[in-house]
Amino acid sequence: MRPVFSATLTISASVLMVLGSSAQAQLTPPSTAGSKPKPVTTVPIRPALQKPEETANAMAQAERLALQSDLAWVGQYNGAITGDVSERMVKAIKEFQKSRGGKETGVLNPQERGILADTAKKRQESVGWKIVTDPGTGARLGIPTKLVPQQTSDASGAKWTSPTGTVQIQLVRRKEANPTTAKLAEREKKEAQRNIDYTVVKPDFFVLSGLQGLKKFYLRGTFKGDEVRILTILYDQATENTVEPVVIAMSSAFNAFPTSAQVAGPPPRKTVEYGTGVIVSDDGAIVTDRQITDGCIAVAIAGFGNADRVAEDKEHDLALLRIYGARGLKPLNLANAASKTALDVTGIADPQNQGGAGAVSSVKASVAQLGGNSDIALSPPPALGFSGAAALDGDGKFAGIALLKPVVVAGPANGAAQAVLVTSDVVRDFLKANGVNGAGGSPDAKASVVRVICVRK
Repeated sequence: MRPVFSATLTISASVLMVLGSSAQAQLTPPSTAGSKPKPVTTVPIRPALQKPEETANAMAQAERLALQSDLAWVGQYNGAITGDVSERMVKAIKEFQKSRGGKETGVLNPQERGILADTAKKRQESVGWKIVTDPGTGARLGIPTKLVPQQTSDASGAKWTSPTGTVQIQLVRRKEANPTTAKLAEREKKEAQRNIDYTVVKPDFFVLSGLQGLKKFYLRGTFKGDEVRILTILYDQATENTVEPVVIAMSSAFNAFPTSAQVAGPPPRKTVEYGTGVIVSDDGAIVTDRQITDGCIAVAIAGFGNADRVAEDKEHDLALLRIYGARGLKPLNLANAASKTALDVTGIADPQNQGGAGAVSSVKASVAQLGGNSDIALSPPPALGFSGAAALDGDGKFAGIALLKPVVVAGPANGAAQAVLVTSDVVRDFLKANGVNGAGGSPDAKASVVRVICVRK
C-alpha cells in the first residue's frame, strides 16, 4: 500500500496547507460558519514499472528454460533454448499474448503461463517427442518418433524417416584430419542443391539452414578431436508449420558428445577400409574379418578383383570370401599349432599407414594362453590393416586369425583398438561348415595373405 502523508496548519480561519509536493492528503476540517475547505491537489507516488527482461531475470534458470522451450513448441520462439534472457524471448512472449487476444506486456500472468505449458505439452505429444541416446555414438537427441517412425543405423550414424520420406533426420559421424567448424561449414555449404539462407559458425559448433532441392533443411554440426558429428533435418515445405518447432527443439536437445559416462560404440566406418585375408583353398576361398566386410557395396582382393562374401560367423567375427577364376593361389597350411604363447602375425598394413605400399609384413605378439573356443587377447596389437591376418607359432604352424576390435570406452570412441586371436580350431570348424577342407597348403604365410578392400557409400 502506498504511504499517505498529511499535514495541517491552522492560521486564524483554519486554512489548510499540504506540505510536500508528493504528499497525498485527505482531511475533513471542523465545520466553521462562513468558511469552506479549499480543494486539495494530490500527486500519487508510483514506483517505476519493472521491464519484462527484469521480470524474466528474476526467475530461476529452470523456469526460463521451460519458458523458452514452451514458446518454441508453440511456434513463437526461434532461438537457442539456453535460459538466457533476450529481446527475442520477450518478443516471443508478446506474440503469444497477441495470438490469444491478450495485452502484449511481455510478462505472462499465471493463467497465460498455464495455457502456454498445456499447449506446448500437447504439441510434444502429437509428434511423439522423446529424448534418446543413439547406441552407436552415445549422442543425445530429441526425436519426434510419430513423425519419423522408421529408423536405420550403422557404424556411420543413424537415420529416422517418415513413411513417405517427407521428413528425414540423419546423424552422421566421420573422421577428418584437423577439423574446424569454419572448414566443416564450408564443406557442407557445397553439398549439391543447397541454397543457404542462414549461417552461424562458432568455435565449437556451426548451423546452416535453407533449401536443399525442394526441401527445407537445418543442419547442426560439431567435432571432438578428429571425429565430426552432424545432425541434418530435411522436410517438405508443406510440413513447415508442424516441423519447424520440432527443429528448434531438436537443435537445442542435440548433444553430440555427452560428458556423462555412456558407451560410445565402435568408431565410424571409413568410406574405404582395408584388412587382411588368408587364402584357404586353391579355388579362391579366403577367410577374413567379418566386420571389415560389413556394409560394403563392393569387396575387392588386391591383384585379383572383386570377391563375394559367401558366409559369416557372427559369434567369432569371421567371414568367408570367394574369388573366381584366379590362378596360382597358395592356400595356407592350417595344421594345428601347439600351445605356445609367442606368435608371428602376418598381414598387410593399411596403405595409408605405409605410404600406399602393399608389402606383407610380420610382427611379434604374445597371448596369455592358446587353445579353447573363445577369443584370446593378443599383445601388442598389430597395425591397422592387419585385421584378418594369419597367426603362426614359432614352429610355423597355424594358430588362428588375428582380429582388431575397437576399444569400447565411456564417452566418445578414441580410435584405439585391441587385438584378439580366433583360434585355429574355430577357424577350421567355420571353414568345414561351409565346405572348405583347409588341409594341405603352404607353410609360408607371406605367400598366402592378401589385402581385402571394402568400399562403402
